[in-house]
Amino acid sequence: MSLAKRYVLRLFISLKYVTANVVDRQSGRIVVTASSVEKPLRDGLECGRTCNAKAAAAVGEVLAMRLKVDGLAREPIHAAAAKEVEKKGFKNRTKVWAILNALRDHGVNLRIDDDGDHRPHV
Repeated sequence: MSLAKRYVLRLFISLKYVTANVVDRQSGRIVVTASSVEKPLRDGLECGRTCNAKAAAAVGEVLAMRLKVDGLAREPIHAAAAKEVEKKGFKNRTKVWAILNALRDHGVNLRIDDDGDHRPHV
């Protein structure tokens, strides 16, 4: 297996919750995770189910902070944005992009892989 895409971002979006995991493909384990199910994050969102994009952005922020603490923020984290949007449904595209933008805004070395284009997007 190529280590070119060692760390990948996986998203899980339900009607009520958003979870983002960074998976180490070499070991097959989740190395960092963040979810709106977590009590501190859930309690910080005062708008309930009406703030889905805000909740997704908050999950992205928490994930970025945890990546920094674990020393993985500089490692390339690969995300297939088109695949995630297709898999989660068109209605969830704002949540997917909210997470991706939050990660990028907080200094994570995020690589968006779309349509076979594997160059880093700046």
